Amino acid sequence: MTPISHNDAITIPIAVLSKGVQAYFGDIIPAIATGIVVLMALVTIVVKVSQPKQVTQSHFLNTLLNVSPFWSVVRVFGAIFIVMAQFQIGPEPIISGATGGFVLNDLIPTLFSVFIFAGMLLPLLLNFGLLEFFGTLLTKIMRPVFNLPGRSAVNCMASWLGDGSVGILMTNKQYETNFYTQREAAVIGTSFSAVSITFSLVVISQVKLEHLFVPFYITVCLAGIIAAIIVPKLPPLSWKKDEYIDGSEAKQDSESIPTEHGIFSWGFGLALKRAEKAGGVKQLLSEGSKNAIDMVFGVIPVVMAIGTVALILAEHTPIFTYLGMPFIPLLELLQIPEASAASQTIVVGFADMFIPSILASSIESDLTRFVIAALSVTQLIYMSEVGALLIGSKIPVNFFELFMVFILRTLVTLPVIALMGHLLV
Repeated sequence: MTPISHNDAITIPIAVLSKGVQAYFGDIIPAIATGIVVLMALVTIVVKVSQPKQVTQSHFLNTLLNVSPFWSVVRVFGAIFIVMAQFQIGPEPIISGATGGFVLNDLIPTLFSVFIFAGMLLPLLLNFGLLEFFGTLLTKIMRPVFNLPGRSAVNCMASWLGDGSVGILMTNKQYETNFYTQREAAVIGTSFSAVSITFSLVVISQVKLEHLFVPFYITVCLAGIIAAIIVPKLPPLSWKKDEYIDGSEAKQDSESIPTEHGIFSWGFGLALKRAEKAGGVKQLLSEGSKNAIDMVFGVIPVVMAIGTVALILAEHTPIFTYLGMPFIPLLELLQIPEASAASQTIVVGFADMFIPSILASSIESDLTRFVIAALSVTQLIYMSEVGALLIGSKIPVNFFELFMVFILRTLVTLPVIALMGHLLV
Protein backbone atom coordinates (compact mmCIF):
# COMPACT_ATOMS: atom_id res chain seq x y z
CA MET A 1 0.00 0.00 0.00
CA THR A 2 2.96 2.36 0.51
CA PRO A 3 3.37 4.70 -2.49
CA ILE A 4 6.73 4.24 -4.23
CA SER A 5 8.40 5.67 -7.31
CA HIS A 6 8.95 3.05 -10.02
CA ASN A 7 9.99 3.79 -13.61
CA ASP A 8 9.32 7.51 -13.06
CA ALA A 9 5.74 6.84 -11.91
CA ILE A 10 4.01 6.69 -8.51
CA THR A 11 2.59 3.26 -7.78
CA ILE A 12 2.38 0.65 -4.99
CA PRO A 13 4.54 -2.49 -4.55
CA ILE A 14 1.67 -4.89 -5.31
CA ALA A 15 1.25 -3.30 -8.75
CA VAL A 16 5.00 -3.65 -9.41
CA LEU A 17 4.91 -7.32 -8.36
CA SER A 18 1.93 -8.08 -10.59
CA LYS A 19 3.58 -6.43 -13.60
CA GLY A 20 6.74 -8.44 -12.87
CA VAL A 21 4.75 -11.68 -12.98
CA GLN A 22 3.18 -10.67 -16.29
CA ALA A 23 6.57 -9.82 -17.77
CA TYR A 24 8.17 -13.07 -16.54
CA PHE A 25 5.43 -15.51 -17.56
CA GLY A 26 4.32 -13.58 -20.64
CA ASP A 27 2.29 -15.69 -23.04
CA ILE A 28 1.83 -18.57 -20.58
CA ILE A 29 -0.81 -16.79 -18.46
CA PRO A 30 -3.63 -16.95 -21.08
CA ALA A 31 -3.02 -20.70 -21.41
CA ILE A 32 -3.10 -21.14 -17.62
CA ALA A 33 -6.27 -19.05 -17.42
CA THR A 34 -7.86 -21.17 -20.15
CA GLY A 35 -7.17 -24.33 -18.14
CA ILE A 36 -8.59 -22.75 -14.97
CA VAL A 37 -11.80 -21.50 -16.59
CA VAL A 38 -12.46 -24.83 -18.36
CA LEU A 39 -11.74 -26.75 -15.13
CA MET A 40 -14.12 -24.53 -13.15
CA ALA A 41 -16.92 -25.06 -15.69
CA LEU A 42 -16.50 -28.85 -15.59
CA VAL A 43 -16.20 -29.06 -11.80
CA THR A 44 -19.21 -26.76 -11.33
CA ILE A 45 -21.36 -29.00 -13.54
CA VAL A 46 -20.22 -32.14 -11.67
CA VAL A 47 -20.91 -30.54 -8.28
CA LYS A 48 -24.37 -29.29 -9.33
CA VAL A 49 -25.30 -32.78 -10.54
CA SER A 50 -23.78 -34.99 -7.83
CA GLN A 51 -23.65 -32.66 -4.75
CA PRO A 52 -20.63 -34.45 -3.16
CA LYS A 53 -20.37 -34.24 0.63
CA GLN A 54 -16.72 -33.13 0.45
CA VAL A 55 -17.95 -29.93 -1.18
CA THR A 56 -21.29 -29.31 0.50
CA GLN A 57 -19.85 -29.78 4.00
CA SER A 58 -17.00 -27.31 3.40
CA HIS A 59 -18.04 -23.65 3.55
CA PHE A 60 -15.14 -22.55 1.33
CA LEU A 61 -15.60 -25.24 -1.35
CA ASN A 62 -19.38 -24.97 -1.28
CA THR A 63 -19.22 -21.20 -1.83
CA LEU A 64 -16.66 -21.57 -4.62
CA LEU A 65 -18.07 -24.58 -6.51
CA ASN A 66 -21.76 -24.98 -5.64
CA VAL A 67 -23.02 -21.77 -7.27
CA SER A 68 -26.52 -20.90 -8.51
CA PRO A 69 -27.77 -22.14 -11.94
CA PHE A 70 -27.22 -18.64 -13.40
CA TRP A 71 -23.57 -18.51 -12.38
CA SER A 72 -23.11 -22.11 -13.53
CA VAL A 73 -24.27 -21.05 -17.01
CA VAL A 74 -21.96 -18.00 -16.89
CA ARG A 75 -18.99 -20.27 -16.10
CA VAL A 76 -19.88 -22.58 -19.00
CA PHE A 77 -20.05 -19.66 -21.43
CA GLY A 78 -16.79 -18.32 -20.00
CA ALA A 79 -15.17 -21.69 -20.76
CA ILE A 80 -16.56 -21.75 -24.31
CA PHE A 81 -15.40 -18.18 -25.01
CA ILE A 82 -11.91 -18.69 -23.57
CA VAL A 83 -11.28 -21.91 -25.55
CA MET A 84 -12.42 -20.19 -28.75
CA ALA A 85 -10.22 -17.15 -28.06
CA GLN A 86 -7.18 -19.20 -27.02
CA PHE A 87 -7.24 -21.49 -30.05
CA GLN A 88 -8.73 -18.89 -32.44
CA ILE A 89 -11.63 -21.08 -33.49
CA GLY A 90 -15.17 -19.87 -34.10
CA PRO A 91 -16.81 -16.61 -35.19
CA GLU A 92 -14.58 -13.54 -35.53
CA PRO A 93 -16.87 -11.35 -33.33
CA ILE A 94 -16.08 -13.65 -30.38
CA ILE A 95 -12.37 -14.34 -30.89
CA SER A 96 -11.12 -11.01 -32.27
CA GLY A 97 -8.53 -8.87 -30.52
CA ALA A 98 -11.25 -6.33 -29.67
CA THR A 99 -13.57 -8.81 -27.89
CA GLY A 100 -12.71 -12.27 -26.50
CA GLY A 101 -9.09 -11.97 -27.57
CA PHE A 102 -8.78 -8.67 -25.69
CA VAL A 103 -10.25 -10.12 -22.49
CA LEU A 104 -8.01 -13.21 -22.66
CA ASN A 105 -4.72 -11.66 -23.75
CA ASP A 106 -4.87 -8.14 -22.28
CA LEU A 107 -7.24 -8.10 -19.31
CA ILE A 108 -6.99 -11.54 -17.70
CA PRO A 109 -3.14 -11.57 -17.39
CA THR A 110 -3.37 -8.33 -15.39
CA LEU A 111 -6.19 -9.61 -13.16
CA PHE A 112 -4.51 -13.00 -12.72
CA SER A 113 -1.29 -11.52 -11.35
CA VAL A 114 -3.07 -8.87 -9.24
CA PHE A 115 -5.43 -11.48 -7.73
CA ILE A 116 -2.56 -13.75 -6.67
CA PHE A 117 -0.62 -11.06 -4.82
CA ALA A 118 -3.64 -9.13 -3.56
CA GLY A 119 -5.27 -12.33 -2.30
CA MET A 120 -2.16 -13.64 -0.56
CA LEU A 121 -1.18 -10.29 1.00
CA LEU A 122 -4.67 -9.05 1.86
CA PRO A 123 -4.62 -10.50 5.42
CA LEU A 124 -1.61 -8.27 6.17
CA LEU A 125 -3.72 -5.27 5.22
CA LEU A 126 -6.94 -6.32 6.94
CA ASN A 127 -5.90 -8.26 10.05
CA PHE A 128 -3.26 -6.15 11.80
CA GLY A 129 -5.12 -2.95 12.64
CA LEU A 130 -4.28 -0.66 9.72
CA LEU A 131 -7.93 -0.14 8.77
CA GLU A 132 -8.98 0.33 12.41
CA PHE A 133 -6.30 2.98 12.92
CA PHE A 134 -6.82 4.99 9.73
CA GLY A 135 -10.56 4.33 9.86
CA THR A 136 -10.75 6.09 13.22
CA LEU A 137 -8.65 9.03 12.02
CA LEU A 138 -10.70 9.46 8.83
CA THR A 139 -14.16 8.96 10.32
CA LYS A 140 -14.51 12.73 10.80
CA ILE A 141 -14.26 13.11 7.01
CA MET A 142 -15.81 9.95 5.56
CA ARG A 143 -18.92 9.76 7.78
CA PRO A 144 -20.21 13.36 7.40
CA VAL A 145 -19.29 13.73 3.72
CA PHE A 146 -20.00 10.26 2.31
CA ASN A 147 -21.91 8.52 5.15
CA LEU A 148 -19.31 5.74 5.11
CA PRO A 149 -16.91 4.30 7.70
CA GLY A 150 -13.48 5.90 7.86
CA ARG A 151 -11.83 2.62 6.81
CA SER A 152 -13.40 2.97 3.33
CA ALA A 153 -10.84 5.69 2.54
CA VAL A 154 -8.15 2.98 2.53
CA ASN A 155 -10.08 1.06 -0.14
CA CYS A 156 -10.08 4.15 -2.33
CA MET A 157 -6.36 4.69 -1.75
CA ALA A 158 -5.59 1.10 -2.81
CA SER A 159 -7.52 1.62 -6.06
CA TRP A 160 -6.12 5.09 -6.69
CA LEU A 161 -2.47 4.09 -6.33
CA GLY A 162 -2.70 0.51 -7.56
CA ASP A 163 -5.68 -1.12 -9.22
CA GLY A 164 -9.48 -0.91 -8.92
CA SER A 165 -9.70 -4.68 -8.55
CA VAL A 166 -7.67 -4.48 -5.30
CA GLY A 167 -10.25 -2.07 -3.85
CA ILE A 168 -13.12 -4.38 -4.82
CA LEU A 169 -11.34 -7.39 -3.32
CA MET A 170 -10.83 -5.47 -0.05
CA THR A 171 -14.46 -4.32 0.01
CA ASN A 172 -15.79 -7.81 -0.67
CA LYS A 173 -13.72 -9.43 2.10
CA GLN A 174 -14.78 -6.77 4.60
CA TYR A 175 -18.43 -7.18 3.61
CA GLU A 176 -18.15 -10.95 4.09
CA THR A 177 -16.70 -10.42 7.58
CA ASN A 178 -19.40 -7.94 8.77
CA PHE A 179 -17.31 -4.76 8.58
CA TYR A 180 -19.54 -3.17 5.92
CA THR A 181 -23.33 -3.19 5.60
CA GLN A 182 -25.06 -3.93 2.29
CA ARG A 183 -25.37 -0.21 1.54
CA GLU A 184 -21.78 0.58 2.50
CA ALA A 185 -20.34 -2.30 0.43
CA ALA A 186 -22.44 -1.36 -2.61
CA VAL A 187 -21.50 2.33 -2.36
CA ILE A 188 -17.79 1.67 -1.83
CA GLY A 189 -17.66 -0.91 -4.63
CA THR A 190 -19.36 1.39 -7.16
CA SER A 191 -18.03 4.78 -6.05
CA PHE A 192 -14.61 4.26 -4.48
CA SER A 193 -12.95 1.62 -6.70
CA ALA A 194 -11.21 4.51 -8.42
CA VAL A 195 -9.15 4.23 -11.57
CA SER A 196 -5.40 4.19 -10.86
CA ILE A 197 -3.21 7.16 -11.71
CA THR A 198 -1.21 4.93 -14.05
CA PHE A 199 -4.22 3.92 -16.14
CA SER A 200 -5.49 7.49 -16.18
CA LEU A 201 -2.21 8.45 -17.85
CA VAL A 202 -2.76 5.68 -20.44
CA VAL A 203 -6.24 7.07 -21.20
CA ILE A 204 -5.14 10.69 -21.62
CA SER A 205 -2.21 9.52 -23.79
CA GLN A 206 -4.61 7.64 -26.07
CA VAL A 207 -6.41 10.91 -26.90
CA LYS A 208 -3.04 12.69 -27.40
CA LEU A 209 -3.46 15.17 -24.53
CA GLU A 210 -0.57 14.06 -22.28
CA HIS A 211 0.45 17.69 -21.77
CA LEU A 212 -2.90 18.24 -19.99
CA PHE A 213 -2.51 15.37 -17.50
CA VAL A 214 -2.45 17.56 -14.37
CA PRO A 215 -5.66 19.50 -15.16
CA PHE A 216 -7.14 16.24 -16.46
CA TYR A 217 -6.53 14.40 -13.18
CA ILE A 218 -7.71 17.36 -11.09
CA THR A 219 -10.94 17.25 -13.12
CA VAL A 220 -11.26 13.48 -12.61
CA CYS A 221 -10.79 13.81 -8.83
CA LEU A 222 -13.27 16.68 -8.51
CA ALA A 223 -15.94 14.95 -10.61
CA GLY A 224 -15.35 11.66 -8.77
CA ILE A 225 -15.80 13.27 -5.34
CA ILE A 226 -19.02 15.02 -6.42
CA ALA A 227 -20.38 11.74 -7.85
CA ALA A 228 -19.43 9.87 -4.65
CA ILE A 229 -21.46 12.41 -2.62
CA ILE A 230 -24.56 12.57 -4.87
CA VAL A 231 -25.05 9.14 -6.52
CA PRO A 232 -25.28 7.07 -3.27
CA LYS A 233 -28.15 9.31 -2.16
CA LEU A 234 -30.19 8.22 -5.22
CA PRO A 235 -31.74 4.85 -6.10
CA PRO A 236 -30.63 2.11 -6.51
CA LEU A 237 -27.83 2.63 -3.95
CA SER A 238 -30.08 4.53 -1.53
CA TRP A 239 -32.42 1.51 -1.45
CA LYS A 240 -29.73 -0.80 -0.05
CA LYS A 241 -30.29 -1.91 3.53
CA ASP A 242 -28.03 -0.85 6.38
CA GLU A 243 -27.59 -4.41 7.60
CA TYR A 244 -24.71 -6.85 7.48
CA ILE A 245 -24.37 -9.96 5.33
CA ASP A 246 -25.68 -12.11 8.19
CA GLY A 247 -28.86 -9.99 8.44
CA SER A 248 -27.91 -8.15 11.64
CA GLU A 249 -28.52 -4.40 11.92
CA ALA A 250 -25.70 -1.84 11.58
CA LYS A 251 -23.99 -0.85 14.83
CA GLN A 252 -24.80 2.83 15.24
CA ASP A 253 -22.12 3.52 17.85
CA SER A 254 -19.36 1.40 16.30
CA GLU A 255 -17.28 4.48 15.43
CA SER A 256 -17.97 6.61 18.50
CA ILE A 257 -14.89 7.69 20.46
CA PRO A 258 -15.07 7.52 24.29
CA THR A 259 -14.66 10.88 26.01
CA GLU A 260 -11.55 9.75 27.91
CA HIS A 261 -9.71 9.04 24.62
CA GLY A 262 -8.35 11.22 21.85
CA ILE A 263 -8.93 10.16 18.26
CA PHE A 264 -5.31 8.98 17.87
CA SER A 265 -5.12 6.94 21.09
CA TRP A 266 -8.52 5.32 20.44
CA GLY A 267 -7.57 4.36 16.89
CA PHE A 268 -4.24 2.96 18.07
CA GLY A 269 -5.98 0.93 20.78
CA LEU A 270 -8.47 -0.55 18.29
CA ALA A 271 -5.59 -1.40 15.96
CA LEU A 272 -3.75 -3.29 18.73
CA LYS A 273 -6.89 -5.26 19.64
CA ARG A 274 -7.35 -6.26 16.00
CA ALA A 275 -3.70 -7.28 15.65
CA GLU A 276 -3.97 -9.54 18.72
CA LYS A 277 -6.57 -11.65 16.86
CA ALA A 278 -4.55 -11.93 13.64
CA GLY A 279 -3.32 -15.48 14.26
CA GLY A 280 -0.04 -17.06 13.26
CA VAL A 281 1.75 -17.56 9.96
CA LYS A 282 -0.22 -20.74 9.18
CA GLN A 283 -3.56 -18.92 9.55
CA LEU A 284 -2.35 -16.01 7.39
CA LEU A 285 -1.14 -18.36 4.63
CA SER A 286 -4.41 -20.30 4.77
CA GLU A 287 -6.56 -17.18 4.60
CA GLY A 288 -4.41 -15.62 1.88
CA SER A 289 -4.49 -18.79 -0.23
CA LYS A 290 -8.28 -18.97 0.03
CA ASN A 291 -8.55 -15.31 -1.04
CA ALA A 292 -6.34 -15.90 -4.08
CA ILE A 293 -8.13 -19.12 -5.09
CA ASP A 294 -11.54 -17.49 -4.64
CA MET A 295 -10.62 -14.61 -6.95
CA VAL A 296 -8.61 -16.53 -9.58
CA PHE A 297 -10.94 -19.54 -9.84
CA GLY A 298 -14.23 -17.78 -9.03
CA VAL A 299 -14.00 -14.39 -10.72
CA ILE A 300 -11.89 -14.89 -13.87
CA PRO A 301 -14.57 -17.13 -15.52
CA VAL A 302 -17.14 -14.38 -14.84
CA VAL A 303 -14.87 -11.70 -16.31
CA MET A 304 -14.29 -13.83 -19.42
CA ALA A 305 -18.00 -14.43 -20.01
CA ILE A 306 -19.47 -11.02 -19.16
CA GLY A 307 -16.53 -9.01 -20.51
CA THR A 308 -16.66 -10.80 -23.87
CA VAL A 309 -20.43 -10.34 -24.25
CA ALA A 310 -20.18 -6.64 -23.35
CA LEU A 311 -17.39 -6.05 -25.87
CA ILE A 312 -19.25 -7.97 -28.61
CA LEU A 313 -22.25 -5.67 -28.06
CA ALA A 314 -19.97 -2.62 -28.16
CA GLU A 315 -18.01 -3.64 -31.26
CA HIS A 316 -20.59 -5.43 -33.41
CA THR A 317 -23.99 -3.95 -32.61
CA PRO A 318 -25.35 -0.38 -32.71
CA ILE A 319 -26.90 -0.68 -29.24
CA PHE A 320 -24.46 1.72 -27.54
CA THR A 321 -24.80 4.22 -30.41
CA TYR A 322 -28.57 4.25 -29.91
CA LEU A 323 -28.21 4.52 -26.13
CA GLY A 324 -25.87 7.50 -26.62
CA MET A 325 -28.31 9.49 -28.78
CA PRO A 326 -30.24 11.00 -25.83
CA PHE A 327 -26.97 12.61 -24.69
CA ILE A 328 -26.60 14.69 -27.89
CA PRO A 329 -28.86 17.56 -26.65
CA LEU A 330 -27.02 17.59 -23.31
CA LEU A 331 -23.62 17.75 -25.03
CA GLU A 332 -24.86 20.57 -27.27
CA LEU A 333 -26.23 22.42 -24.22
CA LEU A 334 -22.79 22.08 -22.60
CA GLN A 335 -21.25 23.48 -25.83
CA ILE A 336 -19.16 20.38 -26.55
CA PRO A 337 -17.98 20.34 -30.21
CA GLU A 338 -18.76 17.29 -32.39
CA ALA A 339 -21.59 16.31 -30.03
CA SER A 340 -22.90 13.53 -32.30
CA ALA A 341 -19.53 11.75 -32.44
CA ALA A 342 -19.00 12.29 -28.72
CA SER A 343 -22.41 10.80 -27.85
CA GLN A 344 -21.40 7.45 -29.38
CA THR A 345 -18.56 7.15 -26.85
CA ILE A 346 -20.58 7.89 -23.71
CA VAL A 347 -22.52 4.68 -23.05
CA VAL A 348 -19.95 2.39 -24.69
CA GLY A 349 -17.82 2.99 -21.59
CA PHE A 350 -20.16 0.58 -19.79
CA ALA A 351 -18.61 -2.23 -21.86
CA ASP A 352 -14.98 -1.20 -21.36
CA MET A 353 -13.35 1.95 -20.05
CA PHE A 354 -10.73 2.15 -22.79
CA ILE A 355 -13.12 2.01 -25.80
CA PRO A 356 -14.32 5.66 -25.47
CA SER A 357 -10.76 7.01 -25.65
CA ILE A 358 -10.03 4.79 -28.66
CA LEU A 359 -13.12 6.12 -30.46
CA ALA A 360 -12.35 9.69 -29.36
CA SER A 361 -8.82 9.67 -30.82
CA SER A 362 -10.31 10.44 -34.26
CA ILE A 363 -12.22 13.52 -32.99
CA GLU A 364 -10.53 16.83 -33.88
CA SER A 365 -11.60 19.00 -30.92
CA ASP A 366 -9.18 18.94 -27.96
CA LEU A 367 -12.03 19.93 -25.64
CA THR A 368 -14.22 17.03 -26.77
CA ARG A 369 -11.38 14.50 -26.43
CA PHE A 370 -10.60 15.90 -22.96
CA VAL A 371 -14.24 15.53 -21.86
CA ILE A 372 -14.58 11.99 -23.24
CA ALA A 373 -11.32 10.83 -21.62
CA ALA A 374 -12.21 12.31 -18.21
CA LEU A 375 -15.77 10.96 -18.39
CA SER A 376 -14.62 7.42 -19.23
CA VAL A 377 -12.41 7.41 -16.12
CA THR A 378 -15.05 8.82 -13.73
CA GLN A 379 -17.86 6.50 -14.90
CA LEU A 380 -16.02 3.66 -13.06
CA ILE A 381 -18.51 0.87 -13.89
CA TYR A 382 -17.32 -1.06 -16.94
CA MET A 383 -18.30 -4.67 -17.51
CA SER A 384 -14.99 -5.92 -18.89
CA GLU A 385 -13.45 -5.65 -15.39
CA VAL A 386 -15.00 -3.69 -12.49
CA GLY A 387 -18.62 -4.58 -13.35
CA ALA A 388 -17.83 -8.27 -13.79
CA LEU A 389 -15.81 -8.29 -10.54
CA LEU A 390 -18.68 -6.69 -8.61
CA ILE A 391 -21.23 -9.15 -10.02
CA GLY A 392 -18.91 -12.06 -9.28
CA SER A 393 -18.34 -10.91 -5.69
CA LYS A 394 -20.67 -11.08 -2.68
CA ILE A 395 -21.29 -7.32 -2.85
CA PRO A 396 -25.09 -6.95 -3.27
CA VAL A 397 -25.40 -5.37 -6.74
CA ASN A 398 -26.83 -6.80 -9.96
CA PHE A 399 -26.36 -5.97 -13.65
CA PHE A 400 -29.34 -3.59 -13.88
CA GLU A 401 -28.27 -1.69 -10.74
CA LEU A 402 -24.74 -1.31 -12.10
CA PHE A 403 -26.10 0.12 -15.36
CA MET A 404 -28.28 2.58 -13.41
CA VAL A 405 -25.27 3.67 -11.31
CA PHE A 406 -23.25 4.06 -14.53
CA ILE A 407 -25.91 6.35 -16.06
CA LEU A 408 -26.25 8.37 -12.85
CA ARG A 409 -22.48 8.84 -12.60
CA THR A 410 -22.45 9.96 -16.24
CA LEU A 411 -25.22 12.53 -15.68
CA VAL A 412 -23.57 13.88 -12.51
CA THR A 413 -19.97 14.05 -13.75
CA LEU A 414 -20.53 15.21 -17.35
CA PRO A 415 -21.50 18.85 -16.47
CA VAL A 416 -18.59 19.09 -14.02
CA ILE A 417 -16.10 17.77 -16.58
CA ALA A 418 -17.49 20.02 -19.33
CA LEU A 419 -17.17 23.09 -17.09
CA MET A 420 -13.60 22.20 -16.14
CA GLY A 421 -12.83 21.49 -19.81
CA HIS A 422 -14.01 24.92 -20.89
CA LEU A 423 -11.88 26.49 -18.15
CA LEU A 424 -8.71 24.42 -18.63
CA VAL A 425 -8.43 23.32 -22.27
